[in-house]
Amino acid sequence: QLQASGGGLVQAGGSLRLSCAASGRTFSSVGMGWFRQAPGKERELVATISWSGASTYYADSVKGRFTISRDNAKNTSWLQMNSLKPEDTAVYYCAASRFAYANGISRADFGSWGQGTLVTVSS
Repeated sequence: QLQASGGGLVQAGGSLRLSCAASGRTFSSVGMGWFRQAPGKERELVATISWSGASTYYADSVKGRFTISRDNAKNTSWLQMNSLKPEDTAVYYCAASRFAYANGISRADFGSWGQGTLVTVSS
């Protein structure tokens, strides 16, 4: 089970840090991903991280501004979001891959999803 938190209202240029707390014993062996869904748009992949944290991936739209990380001892993944823009406004979801990695897999291969946390960036 995944629990996402940390969303809120922030001005453009500001920062937020999202957290994804996992329960269960498999967190440390699977890749993690963060997705987002803006109103009226499809859910899109934002970032992924492998089980060890050694491999990460970022969508072009967030590259250089967002950082994904994890601490397997704490069963937690984070998404640090800096230089936020109004177009980053969305509900953000964390998800656990069925594999040790999360890059290059389909959305269907993310077996567990958090409930989502709303990020609103005002201009």
